[in-house]
Amino acid sequence: MTPQKPMFAEMFVDEKADPRIHVPTGGEEKAMLAAFLRWHRQTLRLKCAELDPQALAQRPVSFSSLSLLGLVRHLADVERRWFRRDLAGQAAEPYFASEDHRDAAFDNAAPDAEMVAEAWRRWQEEVDFADRFVAEAENLEVAGEDSWRGTITLRWVMVHMVEEYARHNGHADFLRQGIDGAVGL
Repeated sequence: MTPQKPMFAEMFVDEKADPRIHVPTGGEEKAMLAAFLRWHRQTLRLKCAELDPQALAQRPVSFSSLSLLGLVRHLADVERRWFRRDLAGQAAEPYFASEDHRDAAFDNAAPDAEMVAEAWRRWQEEVDFADRFVAEAENLEVAGEDSWRGTITLRWVMVHMVEEYARHNGHADFLRQGIDGAVGL
C-alpha cells in the first residue's frame, strides 16, 4: 500500500471547532483588515496548540533557527514595534530582540515552560494593545513615525501585519508538520 500524501487543503481542525472568525467579503476597510489580522493571529495559535515547551522550541528544519516559540516571540516584538512604538509613539523596546542580536527571539528560544508562558503573555498583551489602538483610531490614515520608513499609516501597518503573519504562518505550517505531521489550513 502506498502512503497517503498529506492533504494541505484540509482544515487544521474540524470546521465546527475552528476558533477563527469569519472574515467578511465586503464592507468597511478597517473592519476587514482587522478581521484578516485576527484570523492570522488565531492561525498562529492553532499551529501551536496542544504542544509542550519541548515541541514549541523544536527546530525541525536543520538549517534554520526557526521554531514555533521563536515565531511567537518574534511576532510579539513585531506587534509591539508597529502599533505601540511607531503608531502610538510610546517608548517600547523589543522584548526579545536587540540591536546587537536581532534574531534573539529565535536563537534564544528554549524548551522552558516559563519562557513559553512569557512569550504568549507578551504576545497577547501586544495583540490586545493593537486591537484597542485600531478600534479607537479615527481612520486608517492615522500616522506614526518609523525609523526605517519615515511616516507610516495605520493602513500600511495593518496590511504589513497581515503579510507578516501570512509569511510566518507559512513557516508555522512546515514547522508543525515537522514536529508531529499535522497539516492543513
